[in-house]
This record gives sequence, C-alpha cells and structure tokens, in this order.
Amino acid sequence: MSQDELPDRCDDASAASSLRWVMIALAFVATATTYAERQALAVVVPVLRDEFRMSSSAYSRVIFAFMLAYTLMNGVSGLVIDRLGTRAGYALTTAWWSVAAMLQGLARGPRSLGICRFLLGMGEAGNWPGSVKVVAEWFPIRERALASGIFNSGAALGAIVAPPVVVWIVLRAGWRAAFFAVGMAGLLWVLVWSLVYRTPRPTTGETKRRSPTTWRLFRHRFVWSFTVAKVFIDPVWYFYVFWFPEYLKRQRHLDLASIGRYAWIPFLIAGFGNLLGGWFSGFLLSRGLTLTRARKSALTPFVLLMTATIPAVLVKDVPLSFALVSLAMLGYTAVNANLLALPSDVYPASVVATVWGFASVGSGFGGMVFALLTGWVVDRYSFVPAFVGFGLIPLIALLIIWWVVGPLRLMDLNADSVAG
Repeated sequence: MSQDELPDRCDDASAASSLRWVMIALAFVATATTYAERQALAVVVPVLRDEFRMSSSAYSRVIFAFMLAYTLMNGVSGLVIDRLGTRAGYALTTAWWSVAAMLQGLARGPRSLGICRFLLGMGEAGNWPGSVKVVAEWFPIRERALASGIFNSGAALGAIVAPPVVVWIVLRAGWRAAFFAVGMAGLLWVLVWSLVYRTPRPTTGETKRRSPTTWRLFRHRFVWSFTVAKVFIDPVWYFYVFWFPEYLKRQRHLDLASIGRYAWIPFLIAGFGNLLGGWFSGFLLSRGLTLTRARKSALTPFVLLMTATIPAVLVKDVPLSFALVSLAMLGYTAVNANLLALPSDVYPASVVATVWGFASVGSGFGGMVFALLTGWVVDRYSFVPAFVGFGLIPLIALLIIWWVVGPLRLMDLNADSVAG
C-alpha cells in the first residue's frame, strides 16, 4: 500500500447504515445553532454600540474575549470529547454555550458582555471537535469531505437565518430576547442529541491502537503544521461573521432593517461551497489521484477565490460588492470542507477530536490577533485595509498546506517517529 492509500477505517456496518446521515444531520443542526448565536451578536451590535457607547476597538475586545476562551478551550474540548465519548462530550459543551448565550441577554455594558462572550467561547470550542469525531466514527474516507461539508454548511445556514430572525425579534421584543431564543434552541438540541446519538462499534484495528500522550501527539508534523495553517485561514470567516453587518452599516450605510434583509445573502452562497468543496475532493479521488494530491488540489482554486474580498471593498456598486464577498466566502467554505476531513484522513477516530482541538487553537489564536487588528485598523483608517489583508492571508495557509503539512497517510501512533 502506498503512503497515500488509506483503508476505510470506519466500521463497515456504519458506512452502510443510513443512520450515518441522521448523525451528520444532528451535527449540521448543532453547527447551525452555534452560528446563529455568533451572527446574533453581529446583527445586534449596531444597537449595542449605540446603547453601550462602544467603539470599534471596544467591540474588538468583546470578540477577543470570545476568541480567547475559544482558543484556550479548543486544546481541552477535543480531549474531553475523546475521553467522555462523542455523545456525552458534545452534549456537555453544547449545553454550556447555550446557557452562556442566554446570559448575554443580561449584559449591562461592554465588560459584562465580554464576560458572557468568554463563557460562550468556552462551550462553542466543542462543536467542531465533536462534529469531526462524528464524521470519523460514521463515514468512510471517500465520504468524509462531503460529510464534513454537510455539517459545516450549518454555519452558513445559521448565518442565513440569524439576520432576518434576529432583526424580527429585536424590533418586536428587544435585543435581549434574541439571545434568550438562541440559547433555548441550543438546549433543545441537547435533548434530541442525548436521545438519538450512539457510537458505532470500532473496527478491530482501531481497538488495538493505543492513544499517544497529548504532547507526543502535538509533536507530529501534521498536527503542528496544520495548526499553524489554520492561524491564517479561519480568521477570514470570523471577520465576515463578526464584522460584515458592521461594515454594511458604517461603510455601506445600510440601516438595521436593510441588514436583516440582505446580510444573509453571502452566507447562503457560502453554504454551497461546503458541498462543492467536498464533492470536488471526492471527484478527484475517483479520477485516480492520491489522497494527498486530491485534498491539496481541491483546496487550491478555492483559496484563490478568497482573494475576491479585495475588489469587494473597492467597488462602489453595493450589489457587486455583495457578489464578490459571496464568492470569497464560498471559497472559504469549500476549503474548510476539505480541511475538516484531514485529521480523520491521518488519525483514527479515537484521537481526531483531540487533533482538531489542537488545530482549532491555531484558529482561535489567529481569530484573537486579527480581531484586535481589525478594530484598530477600522477605528484609525477604514474597512479597506482590513478587507485587503483578509484577502491575502489565506495564501499563506495554502503554502503551508502544500509544502509543510506533508503527505496524508495513516499515522502509526505506536511508532517512535514524530516526523509525520
């Protein structure tokens, strides 16, 4: 077997069972609910900035609080989910962030809002490690990028639904009610998940594998290089989630009602990227490309598409700007569908949540740094340099993935080598 040829490591019965689509549907709904909450803040922040008298820099510190907790807990949440199991671990983290989301409705100013966002970030750190573990447990290799794209498209759905729904709630019941509503939706999901989810029996090969220590796992070439790559790719999405409605109000001069009507459009387009990226990777595999070349080749055109955000901020025509932002966001989601599949390409299901948790530390670190930079740049200059920067940094991630991550092959966790 060549280094790029991997056996399907999920249980044969699991792969054949239609239950795998039920399980990924649950992960999809969880991700949608998570992003509905994130987008809820972005939608109401024009109201909060006026009520709390927040500058862009103060708002960036609220985002920083979320990203700090998200970053710290990503290194823990994956370990927790791997230790407790997918069912209990995913339920615990979702229940945590749901309660934290409701607490935001009690905020009285930027400081208390920042504390609530910190608690929220602690819980939301478990969503992607949990979902990636669902994919590893239930799907064979050729379906993993598509399955990852399916659950990750929940982010787009949450961002699509949030603007009109949140604006509707805010205009009728106030911004505090919007946070209560999203938190209740998360708790309802926890109830359904706890009743439905089960873990398929592992293959014989996986039950014989012992898990490495946390430090030894991080020393693997794949883990640390993949983590660094995510420093430069994920902050682009955070920028759209947390800053796009603010950009529409401050630079494009849309009112809150108009933001509710139009801000969801790029997220709708982005949702198709999850499916397109997953399908394209599987198509390349079916054409005979090795796993390494198929995954990395599938990333490249979509990373280049992310540079569309640069002309988006420069054009004067608002619909054209929306179209370019939509293309850039579609590029990101197509890229992420393949990134989500990489840990389960290289590691057994018993440790993929931990690996993804490590990688998400890089994601959160990049999100923190670039959030503060964005607030500073917008306060002192405008959104133009921010858009340009977020159009360029994905190219750094692409170079790391091609030249540093190395070949994608099943890692021998019992071997002494950590080169990966």
